[in-house]
Amino acid sequence: MALTPNEPRDLDSPMLPRVVKVQAFQAETHDTFTLALDPPSAPGTPYSFLPGQFNMLYGFGLGEVPISMSGDPARTGSVVHTIRAVGSVTEGLAKVRPGDSIGIRGPFGSSWPMDKALGGDVVLVSGGIGLAPLRPALYHLLRHRDQYGGVALLYGARTPGDVLYREELQAWQSRGDFQVLLTVDRADPSWCDSIGLVTALFTRAEFDPQRTVGMICGPEMMIRFTLNEFEKRGVAADRLYVSLERNMQCAVGFCGHCQFGPNFVCMDGPVFRQDQIKAFFDVREA
Repeated sequence: MALTPNEPRDLDSPMLPRVVKVQAFQAETHDTFTLALDPPSAPGTPYSFLPGQFNMLYGFGLGEVPISMSGDPARTGSVVHTIRAVGSVTEGLAKVRPGDSIGIRGPFGSSWPMDKALGGDVVLVSGGIGLAPLRPALYHLLRHRDQYGGVALLYGARTPGDVLYREELQAWQSRGDFQVLLTVDRADPSWCDSIGLVTALFTRAEFDPQRTVGMICGPEMMIRFTLNEFEKRGVAADRLYVSLERNMQCAVGFCGHCQFGPNFVCMDGPVFRQDQIKAFFDVREA
């Protein structure tokens, strides 16, 4: 039976969404948008999550989808998700506006290794909408900038029109305390940065391989080539982390759709250390 906005719910059940209001809607690109939602917690109880975790977002009459957090983990007044409209649920969510209701479950899953990276260099590599799950880690790094060494963001998109968070990226580029390297596959006359694959940006990235933690999110083909680039630079596999969102449907390890070798992506991921999944990463999805 489908959940309705006014239906009584067992709020302790991880399988039932809490109904929240949409605070804000922001179009990012022609097919990508950001929702700011009311926190799904009791009044007076701060909502919290770790960079890299995800929620299940429920569109009434449509179903639900796993979407990684894309907001600042230090700001508890809203829950932020950047979403690409690629199916019936996400296309439905693209039509909601402030004041509308949706369902939410979470947070779920593992997180980016912010503690392991303390004192060392951090390189974040993303492609397309893969920047959204990395953005909470960036917020954390910049809020605690003095606790980390060099920080570099390598971001690639298909075209300038597909670049997420354009104004924020420009502000980050002007900070001067970390590298922001951008590239697109196909440029237009307005584009002033690099053209080509995101892996080509490694020649300009400044980091010490022996003290670097790499965080990667994007299409799986991009992840494979990026892991190869880190390997060429001498970064050990146990210092590389990837975010995967394969076939997650229940988020609590019940349905089994997201089994990945001996792991469930929804519970053991979506963030995995490379050496722990290397044997299974090249296995194609059925």
